[in-house]
Amino acid sequence: MSNTPTCLVVDDETDIRELVVLTLERMEIQADSAGSLAEAKQLLEQRTYSLCLTDMRLPDGSGLDLVKCIAQSYAGLPVAVITAYGSAENAVSALKAGAFDYLTKPISLKQLRPLVQSALKLSASDTPDSDTLTMIGNSAPIQQVRTMIEKLSRSQAPVYISGESGSGKELAARLIHRNSSRRDEPFIAVNCGAIPENLMESEFFGHKKGAFTGAVQDKDGMFHAAKGGTLFLDEVADLPLAMQVKLLRAIQEKKVRMVGSTQEESVDVRIISATHKNLGVMMERGEFRQDLYYRLNVIELKMPSLRDMQQDIPLMVDALLQKHCREQGSAVPELSAQAQQILLKHSFPGNIRELENVLERALALCDGKVITPEDLLLDGNEKTMTTPEHDEGLPLPDYLETIEKKAILNALEKSNQNKTAAAKLLGVSFRTFRYRLSKLGLSKDPSDKDEMD
Repeated sequence: MSNTPTCLVVDDETDIRELVVLTLERMEIQADSAGSLAEAKQLLEQRTYSLCLTDMRLPDGSGLDLVKCIAQSYAGLPVAVITAYGSAENAVSALKAGAFDYLTKPISLKQLRPLVQSALKLSASDTPDSDTLTMIGNSAPIQQVRTMIEKLSRSQAPVYISGESGSGKELAARLIHRNSSRRDEPFIAVNCGAIPENLMESEFFGHKKGAFTGAVQDKDGMFHAAKGGTLFLDEVADLPLAMQVKLLRAIQEKKVRMVGSTQEESVDVRIISATHKNLGVMMERGEFRQDLYYRLNVIELKMPSLRDMQQDIPLMVDALLQKHCREQGSAVPELSAQAQQILLKHSFPGNIRELENVLERALALCDGKVITPEDLLLDGNEKTMTTPEHDEGLPLPDYLETIEKKAILNALEKSNQNKTAAAKLLGVSFRTFRYRLSKLGLSKDPSDKDEMD
């Protein structure tokens, strides 16, 4: 039996069919073509294909009908749709219906070839690579996440991962990438809240020598670094509106322009974004563009909080202790029954990240044999978070400042003085966190005083 890959091309325009078929044959891919939905269905019944490319507009139906038909009757067959220029709604509808990816007319061979290669990788490998990354737990919520990740790994659709701080959004993004056809290409993660606004366009798209003061040589951006792979935009809600417009264009057109350049260049990048904030509320306030939201949130993956999967806490504790002790080259201490009960009852506002921080601290404090309730320091932390009684003689601003100071100090303690992690625990951007540290006189870093007002 021949191992030559096969593709079905569906389009009612003869010249487009011939162009795509010729391109595929030069890539050593056998290609059949169909001019209608009915003809395509007939060919699908007669032959097994590695990939299907279909136009959205067909004389007897739509490409969306074919996407749905393939999803129901030919599971595992990647199908990409060809849409008219500017019809983003059609592309989003197709991706939600199960399409692998999309192309816009006029068809760019620079975009067609990598799409086909990615789809063929997916067809050739039905079993995901084994990897050290894993989602720990047996609860229903975590099993649903695993199932969703498996589905998302077989698509090129943009994914929006929602969930509280510390719930494992970046881990989910990495798992989607590792089990996808892009697994051999880069995974680039960027915290959108940690990039200064005046450098954001350069960091994302790169810049040409002389584009601005300090640009002494050409520099590639993160879209270039993620070429062929996945770009993970963490805390995407922190993007300023001006940058949201530029990002929207890059996603829709699959092209970027370096700062200082007059030329656009094609980029083959899958976008996965995440935030702990409510983008729906931000849209209503005018803080996040609606059109960008619908481009990023083609498919949503909701990460459960640790409170929703308490039965998994013992498994997570065991795995995290094993991990840290392996890194330290030390024996794994036993967790006392009382300590385990405290962990099971704790609300974990910082979720899995908080659990890991608590255990890391406990390993440093315990005697090396048993972790006791005293080693967890959870009771003390919870007391510091209680709201102080309002002294009638204390002005309201001072009272609120006292509460804020306590919350910040608690977050810093939980994160082992890691400012980035503490900011995430508090649900604010890194820039905002540094600004508040400076304002409240809690900063030890002189550069914190230079933050924006």
